[in-house]
Amino acid sequence: MSKKTGLGQGVGLLFGEEQEKFFECNINKIIPNKYQPRTHFNADDLQELADSIREKGVIQPLIVTSGPNDDFELIAGERRLRASKLAGLTHVPVIVLDVDQEDSLLELALIENVQRTDLNPIEEAEAYKKLIEKFGYTQEETAKRVGKQRSTVTNMLRLLKLPEIIRRDITDGLLSEGHGRALVKLADEPLKIQEIRNVIIKNGLSVRQTEKIIKKATLTHSRPKRPIQPPAEEIPLSYKNSLVTQLTNRLNSKVAITQNGTRGKIEIEYYSLDDLDRVADLLLGE
Repeated sequence: MSKKTGLGQGVGLLFGEEQEKFFECNINKIIPNKYQPRTHFNADDLQELADSIREKGVIQPLIVTSGPNDDFELIAGERRLRASKLAGLTHVPVIVLDVDQEDSLLELALIENVQRTDLNPIEEAEAYKKLIEKFGYTQEETAKRVGKQRSTVTNMLRLLKLPEIIRRDITDGLLSEGHGRALVKLADEPLKIQEIRNVIIKNGLSVRQTEKIIKKATLTHSRPKRPIQPPAEEIPLSYKNSLVTQLTNRLNSKVAITQNGTRGKIEIEYYSLDDLDRVADLLLGE
């Protein structure tokens, strides 16, 4: 049985308007893609997908090509394949594409994974790098192949300049892509990056706070080195509210605390001149 199926820009670019073959395939006859760009599979996410598949089935077919010994080689859908095995399925829906050249298989695998947002930032950057190195694409051509902006491809590729430990942190979710893009500015200073990385993780710094640290670090190369400190923060809201309550109860007047960075002011209301004298006596200890 065959039917026409829209599979995204990657398939269209490589294979045009050809007819794809669709059927339910024995799951044991599907060989993993040797060019799979994705290397990190979260166990909890896989189990969640397996539970969904067990209840509703595989909604989106896997894409395969004919392999040796009547088997099929996976092009795209390894996460669905793994989850289907966890769910105990014996057959999964597949679409068979005729791919004769190894280069085409690699290109299609990379493009399909990128377009389906199946990759973490580092895996996506590696996929762009492979497309550029293997097929001689420019960044502009790579962006068109995967339906992205050129600036997106450029920024992702810059992540590969980071030290291995930072790339691993991004893959594991300890640091975000935004953290990585900020840290790239210090790519030639691995020790400094390591120091800032430790501060980010220890203090749970946002991307904006990280950018402030890095900006300061790049402006102070000639100054004596000091331990990197996280940027000053406003006092916690719960602590500020507690202080307001205590001061209000102590002075029997409405109190407000406003803050601007590490500075601020305390405002105390009074309701008559006599009340002003009373508050002043409390503050002066008289």
